[in-house]
Amino acid sequence: MPIIEVENLKKRYRDIVAVEDVSFTIEEGEIFGVLGPNGAGKTTSVECVAGLRVRDGGRVSVAGFDPGPDRDELRKILGVQLQSAALPNKLKVREAMELYASFYTNPADWVDLLDRVGLVDKQNAAYGKLSGGQRQRLSIALALVGRPRVAVLDELTTGLDPQARRDTWALIEDIRASGVTIVLVTHFMEEAERLCDRLALIDRGRTVAIDTPAGLIAGVQGEQRISFRPNVPLPTDDLLTALPEVTSVTRAGDTITVCGTGNLPYAVTTTLASQGVIATALRVEQATLDDAFLALTGRTLDGAHS
Repeated sequence: MPIIEVENLKKRYRDIVAVEDVSFTIEEGEIFGVLGPNGAGKTTSVECVAGLRVRDGGRVSVAGFDPGPDRDELRKILGVQLQSAALPNKLKVREAMELYASFYTNPADWVDLLDRVGLVDKQNAAYGKLSGGQRQRLSIALALVGRPRVAVLDELTTGLDPQARRDTWALIEDIRASGVTIVLVTHFMEEAERLCDRLALIDRGRTVAIDTPAGLIAGVQGEQRISFRPNVPLPTDDLLTALPEVTSVTRAGDTITVCGTGNLPYAVTTTLASQGVIATALRVEQATLDDAFLALTGRTLDGAHS
């Protein structure tokens, strides 16, 4: 049985519909991503799952608990790190860990947790003195101090530099390896592709697709695109357009872009080689999650319309 079930979730704020119809299930041990542009309803959906907001319709079950009437029981198995969470600047790291640990009857060893997230040497540092990446790692430690079965991580790496982001990704993978199911809310495509076993694409308060990252990309993988600069002019204009794999050939200055299907890179490069042409600055463009989102919704993950 799934550890989390969400069916036809709805949430309104007066006249504003934040979540219209969101449904998904999450298997125990998964890293499940909730992906979509800002304002799509991602955070509201997971806050309803975590019992932080009262839903207006639909059904939610987390390990058999309803986040409404069973909120106290849910807190015993659920850890949450919110995008907007912050602590007082003068609060020390160890004080925050001791405080959160006091909320649970059987908390984890918070010193060991700080060691796992790379902050054991910062336990006497004030929150206001931590870097952005250190604050995020502390948020993860606080979310795990209750030994949760499920951890909800919302926009975990927003604002982090590339190295801090990758360090945080490695930490998330370690947490999953320890047996924790992770619900990861993000709008970063690379993050979703790297970490998530499956994804729910959310747009305008609705679930538009659920699949593995590879499965979502495969749905729009019909056409490929190759760009290159030939070291010498092509002998004939129709050298590439005559290939059965090619659907179009365009030029922009010295760069030629070829679109097509099948084994397009092999067909193009072998044909060029047969004529003594070398493709320099060769680039093969594959479909991305943003392409999948665009195909399904008509706009990109940054919210721009096509």
